[in-house]
Amino acid sequence: MPHHLMGDIIVSFKAKPVLEDKFWIIENNGIRVGTLSKEIDGFVLTQNGKVSVYDDKLQLNKTFGTEFLVAKITNPDKLLEKTVNGFPTKVYPYNEMYDIKRKLPLFTKSDLSKSVYCAGYYLIKFNVTWLKSFCPKLSTLEQNEFKGPYKSEIEMKGILKLCQ
Repeated sequence: MPHHLMGDIIVSFKAKPVLEDKFWIIENNGIRVGTLSKEIDGFVLTQNGKVSVYDDKLQLNKTFGTEFLVAKITNPDKLLEKTVNGFPTKVYPYNEMYDIKRKLPLFTKSDLSKSVYCAGYYLIKFNVTWLKSFCPKLSTLEQNEFKGPYKSEIEMKGILKLCQ
């Protein structure tokens, strides 16, 4: 893993593959800091809204070290799995939890995030209207009457017909 010294801080960049030889999540000391994608004319690094282009792996290795792109996907199905306790999510879930009392599959969108989301499909009652929702924030469910979670949009729509 490449290490760079910036002042007194050791910076360790690692490219975690999401799609083999096509797309990576860039981490610095285990914290997500950007993405890297392989394009026809090289590599595109997006970090803090800034885009950098690298011609080839050699140029990436000069910048980030020779082990930057060494990691391989060992179990691609698990890496790309976007579910929590069998309920679908919009993104790869971090900090998976299960609220036993309310029977809610919970997750965050990044390792350090404090915002908690609920996996699956839900019906949430706002005033007198039931609205469809996919992966709402836990705080939204705590503040409103809801039905769910459901594992599919079809299942949720079937329950919605019974509510109207």
